[in-house]
Formats: sequence, structure tokens, C-alpha cells
Amino acid sequence: MEDIISLKNIDYSYYGKIPALKNINLSVRKGEMVAIIGLNGSGKSTLLHIINALLFPDSGEFLFNGNPVSEKSLNDKNLGIKLRQSMGYIFQNPEIQLFCPTVFDELLFAPLQLNMPIEDAEERAEQTLSLLGIEYLKDRPVLMLSGGEKKKVAIASVLTMNPDILLIDEPLSSLDPKTQTFFIDLLIELNHAGKTIVFTTHHLDLIDHLQPRVAVLSEEHTIQKTGTASEILNDEEFLISVNLIHEHVHKHENEVHRHYHSHYIFHKH
Repeated sequence: MEDIISLKNIDYSYYGKIPALKNINLSVRKGEMVAIIGLNGSGKSTLLHIINALLFPDSGEFLFNGNPVSEKSLNDKNLGIKLRQSMGYIFQNPEIQLFCPTVFDELLFAPLQLNMPIEDAEERAEQTLSLLGIEYLKDRPVLMLSGGEKKKVAIASVLTMNPDILLIDEPLSSLDPKTQTFFIDLLIELNHAGKTIVFTTHHLDLIDHLQPRVAVLSEEHTIQKTGTASEILNDEEFLISVNLIHEHVHKHENEVHRHYHSHYIFHKH
């Protein structure tokens, strides 16, 4: 399959002083699921922002369907519209994503901005509410939603665009276990339906669940290794070197026990 996203030798720093990404090389194929993993502060969110053209690299090249993406190139309305129609971004914190008075207004906003006829936008919104099982929230003020409900509405507001590519920053952040399971199942279903999914996480269990291709960002803000989920998760020495797992020591009566601790939020059996 062809690469729809290609990053070549990408560098980015905040204010020209604080390094966030160094020499990033990464390609994503159509229909692929890719996880970007690393500790907090390694540059995961910044990388997603560059892929979504919310930020532009200091150097290097970002290609979308073979077309260079930059502030200048996005002045071409055809490229800009195509990129915005193709990509949907789900932020880590839904609070910064939701701003309309009601849930239904949220779902209508993006399709209407993309010049979809109002009747089609309303039908799409109704279908998306049904898909996520949140029809009961349709007329609810956004301010009256729980954290899990806000996350579902944020997801729904992106899905109404029917984007080919989903960019998701820390999918399980601040979710209760039931909503986590719902979101994991939804990601699998969307990927099987042909959606390209790129997400960030520092939770190794999510990698184990979804089995994506994995790119590991180091604390030096560069991609240290890429591989299958199995290749990454089974390389204990590498995971220790990038601090995704570490040795935990505890005492039980007169014996000292040592084992490796990882960023798992579910128990593994």
C-alpha cells in the first residue's frame, strides 16, 4: 500500500530553544494502525500536531499523499481542504475540543464547515450518535456531560466528518475502565473498516491489545526504534533502555523481590 503520510528528517523546537523532535523519519500506509509510544515529554503530541498541520517543522519534509505540506502549500485551497477532510484529530483532553452549546451542535459543526448540505450533516450526525450509542445525549448541553461522555462526544464530532485518517492523542486518558474498553473496541472496528489510525500512548497494554505497528520516541525526542507490537514488547532490554519499563524492588518478610514494572493499566495474565 502507498504511504499517505511521510515524515522525512523532521526537527521541531518550541520558541527555537526547547527541542521537541529530532530527525524524525516515519511513514504511514493507507489503512494502517500506528502507535507512537514514549514517556511524557518525549514529543508524541507534537508529532501528531505536525501530522495534522497544526504545527510546521523547523526543518525536514512532511508529505501528505505525496504532496509537501507547509504553511505556504496550504494556501492552495485544494490541498488544504483535502487534508482537513481526510484527517480527524481527537485531543487528549476533550475539554479543549468541545465548544458548541449542545451535543448535536458539536456533531454538526465540522460537516457544515466542510460545506456539507444541512440535511446530509444532520443525517450523518444522527447516524454517528447511534453508532456510539449516545442518542440520549443529543440535546444535552456540553457543560452537563461527564468526562466519559465528553470523550464520546469528542470522538463523535470527528467521526461525523468520516475522515480517512484518525489522529488520537492518548486514547485512554482520563477514561473509566468501561469507556476504555468501548474505545478500544471502536478503534479495532474502525481500523477493520479501512480507517488509518495513528495514536500516541505510554501504556504498553494498549499496544498489546491493538497490535499496531509501533514507533518508539526516546527521551532525546527521536525515533529510537520501529517494529511490530510483538517485536517491541518482547524486547525487554530495549524497553528498559527507553524507560518504558523499570526494575521494581520490594521486600516480603526477609526476602527481597525484584521484577520489572511497566506502564500497564490492566493486569496481564
